[in-house]
Amino acid sequence: MPEMRMRDALREALREEMLRDETVFLMGEDIGAYGGSYAVTKGLLEEFGEERVKDTPIAESGIVGVGIGAAMAGLRPMVELMTINFSFLALDQIVNSAAKLYHMSNGQINVPMVVRMASGGGSQLAATHSHSLEGLYAHFPGLKVVCPSSPADAKGLLKRAFRDDNTVIFIEHTANYGLKGDVPDDPDFLIEFGQANVLREGSDVTLVGYSGSVHQATRAAVMLQEQEGISAEVIDLRTLRPLDIDTVIRSVQKTNRAVIVEDDWKFGGFAGELSAQIMERAFDWLDAPVARVCGKDVPMPYNRNLEFAALPSEEDVVEAVLAMF
Repeated sequence: MPEMRMRDALREALREEMLRDETVFLMGEDIGAYGGSYAVTKGLLEEFGEERVKDTPIAESGIVGVGIGAAMAGLRPMVELMTINFSFLALDQIVNSAAKLYHMSNGQINVPMVVRMASGGGSQLAATHSHSLEGLYAHFPGLKVVCPSSPADAKGLLKRAFRDDNTVIFIEHTANYGLKGDVPDDPDFLIEFGQANVLREGSDVTLVGYSGSVHQATRAAVMLQEQEGISAEVIDLRTLRPLDIDTVIRSVQKTNRAVIVEDDWKFGGFAGELSAQIMERAFDWLDAPVARVCGKDVPMPYNRNLEFAALPSEEDVVEAVLAMF
C-alpha cells in the first residue's frame, strides 16, 4: 500500500475514474495547463486531452450550469470550484437546480455531478477565502456532502462520488492537501457514504469531527490521555449527508460525554445539528451537556497568529472536556 499525499490520492482517484468511465470529464478554473490551484489535476490534461480536462472562464455559475446540463445529458462531470467561497456565485445552480431536479421531475432527471471545493482556514487566505461551509450544503435535501480527512478516505470517497447518480458536494480542507498516508492502489477501492470512522477507541468522552477538525480532535485525545488520564474516543464523520448518527450515538452511550469540533462558526453551524441529535437520541446517557468547540465568531483574520486564534485548537478541545468532569 503506497504512501502518498492527499492531493496525489485525489489525482489518482480522478485518473482511475476517467480510465474506468469515458463519460467522466473534468472542468474548472486552471485545472488544465496549470494543474489546479492545489496541484490535484496536474498531468491529467496531457494524458486525457482538452475534451476531458477543460479549463473554464472565471464564472462559477456558468461552470456549474454547464456541469448540470452535461450531467442531464448523460455525462458525469467533475466541476472544480477553486475555493468553497466562490461557490456563493453558483449557489442558485447548486441549490435550485442540481439538488432539486431529481425530485421535481419525479425521478425522471438525474444530475450525476461531483462538485469539488477547497475549504477551511489556516493558510493565510483572509476572510473571503477561508470559509468552512460544509454545514451549509448539508442543510439542503438532494445533495450529498463529503468531507475527507485522510488521503485514503479522499481516494475512496471521491471514487464513490463518481458512482452516485445525483450531485455530490466534495469538500477538501486546504490544510490537508500535503497530508501523507497509506492509500490502497486497488482501482475498485471505494468507501461508502454514511459510514463514520472510529479513529480511536475511548471510554470517557466522545470527540466528533470531520475534515480538518479530525486532526485537532485526535491530538486532543492524545493530550487528554497523557496529561489527564482521560480516555477519548475520536469519530471522523466522513460525510455530513448522509450522516452516520448511529455510530455517534453508540459512542456517547458508552462514554456519556460528547464534544463536537469544527472550523465553522458556532452560531448556526453543523455542530448545533449534531448536538441536537445527540440530545434527542442519547439524553438519558449524558452526564454533561454536549459541548461545541468551533471557530470564533469573526471573519477570518489574515494575520497568521490571529488566524490560529480564530480557529479551534486541541487546547480548546481539552479545556471543553475538562469542564465536563
